[in-house]
Amino acid sequence: MKFTRGYWLTRENFVLNYAMQCVRAEKKGNGLHILAACRPILGRGDILNSGTLDVTFTSPMANVIRVEITHFAGKAWKLPHFEVNAENVETRINETDDAVTFTSGELSARVLRQAGAWQVDFLTADGHTLTSSGYHGMAHALDKDSGRCYMSDSLMLDVGENVYGLGERFTPYVKNGQTVDMWNADGGTASELAYKNIPFYMTNRGYGIFVDDTSDVSFEIASEKVERVQFSCEGETLAYYVIYGQSPKGILELYTAMTGRPPLLPAWSFGLWLSTSFTTNYDEVTATGFIDGMAERSIPLSVFHFDCFWMRGYNWCDFEWDPETFPDPEGMLSRYHDKGLHLCCWINPYIAQQSPLFAEGARNGYLIRRTNGDIWQTDMWQAGMGIVDVTNPAAREWYCGHLKKLLLMGVDCLKTDFGERIPVKDIVYFDGSSPLHMHNYYTFLYNRMVFETIKAVRGEGEAILFARSATAGSQQFPVHWGGDNSASYVSMAETLRAGLSLSQSGFGYWSHDISGFESTAPAHVYKRWVQFGLLSSHSRLHGSGSYRVPWAFDEESVTVVRTFTRLKCRLMPYLYAAMMEAHEHGTPMMRPMMMEFPDDPACDTLDRQYMFGESLLVAPVFREDGQVDYYLPAGNWTNLLTGKTSSGGTWQRETHGFMTLPLLVRPGTVLPLGACDSRPDYDYTDNVVLHVFGFTDGVQKTVTLYTIHGEPAAHYTVVMKDGQVSVETDAIRPYRVVVHE
Repeated sequence: MKFTRGYWLTRENFVLNYAMQCVRAEKKGNGLHILAACRPILGRGDILNSGTLDVTFTSPMANVIRVEITHFAGKAWKLPHFEVNAENVETRINETDDAVTFTSGELSARVLRQAGAWQVDFLTADGHTLTSSGYHGMAHALDKDSGRCYMSDSLMLDVGENVYGLGERFTPYVKNGQTVDMWNADGGTASELAYKNIPFYMTNRGYGIFVDDTSDVSFEIASEKVERVQFSCEGETLAYYVIYGQSPKGILELYTAMTGRPPLLPAWSFGLWLSTSFTTNYDEVTATGFIDGMAERSIPLSVFHFDCFWMRGYNWCDFEWDPETFPDPEGMLSRYHDKGLHLCCWINPYIAQQSPLFAEGARNGYLIRRTNGDIWQTDMWQAGMGIVDVTNPAAREWYCGHLKKLLLMGVDCLKTDFGERIPVKDIVYFDGSSPLHMHNYYTFLYNRMVFETIKAVRGEGEAILFARSATAGSQQFPVHWGGDNSASYVSMAETLRAGLSLSQSGFGYWSHDISGFESTAPAHVYKRWVQFGLLSSHSRLHGSGSYRVPWAFDEESVTVVRTFTRLKCRLMPYLYAAMMEAHEHGTPMMRPMMMEFPDDPACDTLDRQYMFGESLLVAPVFREDGQVDYYLPAGNWTNLLTGKTSSGGTWQRETHGFMTLPLLVRPGTVLPLGACDSRPDYDYTDNVVLHVFGFTDGVQKTVTLYTIHGEPAAHYTVVMKDGQVSVETDAIRPYRVVVHE
């Protein structure tokens, strides 16, 4: 939200009270409390007829400082809150005549003590200033027209400092110059709206900022004040965390320690998913035709997904199979399991008026109500639909009870669609939550209850969703996909930008609709998108009004899907280890270049390529003629598909057919390729081939392979000495080593 008109003037409808001077500093528990006057205090009379801001510094864990700014303390801080983990951490307060400093680990907040001046500097242990809140930074704002109040702060940006993250955003990857509002919406991918708004950003200067408010926090990123990032929210209190991680990976490690790490996912989920698509006509014969068609063409298929019309139209959701198209669901699911498949079904948290569950939910208070006691209803999406009140424990138990029946029938996982269209006006929740603060947070409770239901039925490590909406902390309930994109190269590129932004917002896994959801892609777009999709953490063929089986496009599409699906299966020993890194440290499987190469400034703005794990660079092709430009960091890189080597530190321009793309192995890599290319879940140590790239004398690298249950299975330490490669291992299965020059 913009409060000013240029640098000097305030917008006519606002009255702003800025922190102007530190007038009192005192220890409060483990924290530091600062009383900031909103005018210069030059004499006793100056304390009258003027507001103050209470600024409190605390720390939930080392190298993280929480800043809470309050104007009127009597105003209730609205529920719900983000769930933030905290540790017992030692903090220090140091006072001098000039400043008072609060320190956690290697991060300090220093507040100047100077008449008529205000400055908070966030410093590293060596005295380097990461960022500052200074002149006209912390503020309380009153909108004279509406009577609404807001709290705001703004942090300085350095020369060349870029801002990343803030959720899955389809706008430019570097957020400088943008206004970003945290408001979950079903806006498609060609929009500034986002399904997944995360009030967390990081910069390329070693720190991140997490605003601890579930409402529609507004960010002005080098926009209202081009030297700063400003964030604001309605109310009388603003709280945020400064996270000093030193590197992008370090920032995410701290942020996900606070908000939750991605769990381990079942190995089968990394294989190819095929959908019925949305509005297409299908029944068991159609679905079986797709499944058998994939098998006949030797395309490994891991998951088959039934989209909305597995239920009768107008009845979403009643969790009952449409008897006209699926008269024997239990038998069908059993037959598909016998083919080695896992099954997924579409759901959402909305209950249509024609569903038998609507009257039951209304009668028992399980649906969101208006303040006058009516059920909130709309005809948008499903006629007369209501929304499950996820703040009501009984409603959650009721809803999840129906899901359990579905899971016990043989469904393995669920696609949790929607969760963004949550009303705010004239709404009352069971637990009294603020409707404004529940709008974004609804998705957290919705996806958590479904994820935990699957885990309770299927067991630890076997739960997975296919979710569209999210907020901070939702990375604990994966996997998330990118929403409704279109069948074009432009949409493919905006989809990738969104995935990179989401990865820098704490999400370890991410997927997207291969070849676009809306319309039907020409064959060349389909094939290029297949390459990209099967080099993503999770891979799904899905669309709206047409089927996405490859033979519906052309015969070469069949070859492309088969080749890249089988490649991904062979990459599973490497990809499973990348999943372990996401689970243990919060490092995403798909990584922006700047995350893996933070010291190479050429990587800071790259948004048409990414690292898949730490060792594979992927540059999708976004042109019909196959031309692709990409940047290689320093070193001698090898294309895994062609064997061609290229020297880094420069841009590359290449032309690729549909069977190749820039898929380059980082120098100094030991890349384990599994012996199985027909499924993603197998013994990764059995006849694994260790491909050694770019080793020189003295280089040593250890790789760990895991069982499909997340347990270490074997370690391989590869060393080059006097031009010879040797391996030390505790493996009991046979393996081979292939050395690439």
